[in-house]
Amino acid sequence: MPIKAEELRRYYTVGGTVVKALDGISLDIADGEYVTICGASGSGKSTLMNILGCLDVPTSGRYILDGENVPALDDNSLSRIRGTRIGFVFQSFNLIPTLTARENVELPLMYRGVPRKQRHEAASEALEQVGLLNRADHRPSEMSGGQQQRTAIARAIAARPSLILADEPCGNLDSRSGRVICEILEALHLCGKTIIMITHDENAARNAERLIRIADGRIARA
Repeated sequence: MPIKAEELRRYYTVGGTVVKALDGISLDIADGEYVTICGASGSGKSTLMNILGCLDVPTSGRYILDGENVPALDDNSLSRIRGTRIGFVFQSFNLIPTLTARENVELPLMYRGVPRKQRHEAASEALEQVGLLNRADHRPSEMSGGQQQRTAIARAIAARPSLILADEPCGNLDSRSGRVICEILEALHLCGKTIIMITHDENAARNAERLIRIADGRIARA
């Protein structure tokens, strides 16, 4: 899924002061590319991810996602893109504790109205892809942090999106589990997915084809 961003700005007003979270970001990401966006806390990388993932819209600038002008879309169109074209992986896993791994993976598909048999098959396929089919009936409390994150990845890929956005996916994991997550993301990239990882972890950042550094809401190096 190709991405083109031109002069993205995202400004907030806090207590009468204008905060420039993004201050003129321009970048191109090719279909099937694996890119890491790296920066310190407060650099603007998470704000950028929210815009790239259609969770937020820029104050100004152009953002073209797979040929669509995102800032011009209404909420329903943005929701459709998030649900069908983008898979999200977050640092905190965001699993529902009362649901099993399979049920967590199926949940977004259920909200989209996918029939039960079809979403069950999709969840099994996704869990197998991350090596967790044997833990499908376990709840988050019965899994390690690495297994929970693998479940979150399975949930992200169950709808077969073209773009995977991973925000600090190894941030809550030990080094060994972090390496496993990076290997899974690399495998997804080799299968043709566009991968964008947001991280401050230099080791995780090295797995990508291209590293983009941002600081103070601007690209420092690409």
